[in-house]
Amino acid sequence: MPLPSPALLAEFLALGAFTGFLAGLLGIGGGMLMVPFVTFIIASRGVESGLAVKMAIATSMATILFTSISSLRAHHKRGAVRWDLVRGIAPGIVIGSLAAGAGAFALIKGAALAVLFAVFVGFSATQMLLNRKPKPSRAIPGRLGQGAAGAGIGFLSGLVGAGGAFVSVPFMTWCNVPIHNAVATSAALGFPIALASTVGYVISGWSLPDALPGSLGYLYLPALLCIAVASVSTAPLGARVAHSLDVAQLKRVFAFMLYALAAYMVHKGLTG
Repeated sequence: MPLPSPALLAEFLALGAFTGFLAGLLGIGGGMLMVPFVTFIIASRGVESGLAVKMAIATSMATILFTSISSLRAHHKRGAVRWDLVRGIAPGIVIGSLAAGAGAFALIKGAALAVLFAVFVGFSATQMLLNRKPKPSRAIPGRLGQGAAGAGIGFLSGLVGAGGAFVSVPFMTWCNVPIHNAVATSAALGFPIALASTVGYVISGWSLPDALPGSLGYLYLPALLCIAVASVSTAPLGARVAHSLDVAQLKRVFAFMLYALAAYMVHKGLTG
C-alpha cells in the first residue's frame, strides 16, 4: 500500500485540532469523537472494517497521552487539579485499563456492552443537565473506594478509546467535587488511562500483520503523530475557554457532549 498522502495527513491534522480543543474545554481526550472518523479514514485505505474499528480506538486512546499533558498543564497553572484524588484513583485506573487493553479489548465487542454503556452515559448527562445537587454529606470515598472507581473508569475507557472524563467527571461531581476541579482532575487521570491502555493494545495486537504502513499492533502511527501535534496546539485554548465559562454553562456543554457519546454508542450497538 502507498504511504499516507498529504490529503490524508491533513484530515488527521484537522481532526486533531478539533479534538484537542475539546480536551482542554471538557477535560476529555476526544477519543470517542475521533473513533468514528478515524475508523472511516482507515477503512477507506482497504482495512477490514472490524480491524479498522479496533485500530481507531487504539490510535485515539494513544493520542490522549499527548492531549492530556497539554490540557493538564493549563489546568494545573490555575490550581484546579485535585492531586490527592489523582493519587487515589490512578492505581485502579492502571489496573482497569491494562485489563481492557491487553485482554477484554480483543474479546468483548458486543452490542449489549455498547447499549448498556450508552444508557449509563445518558443517565449521567441527564443528572448534570438537571443540575440536581448531591447530598451535602456525600464525599469522595476512601482510598479503597477511589481505587475501585478508578478500575471501573479505566476498564470502560480502555474498551471504547476514551479518556475517562465521561465517567470520572460525573463521579467526582456526584461526590461534591466542584465541576472545574473535576474537569481538571480528569485531565490528569487521562494520562495513566492512555498509557496503560496503549500498552495493552500493543500487547494484544503484537502478532497482527501490519494492516497499514506504520501500524504497530492496533496503533496507526501516522494518524497518532498528526492528531497529537494538532491537538497539543489547541488544547490550551480549550482550557482557557473552560475557565471563562460559569459552572452552569460548563455542565450544559458537558451534558450535551455525553448525549452525543451515548447516541454514538447506541448506533454502534444496533448496527454492529
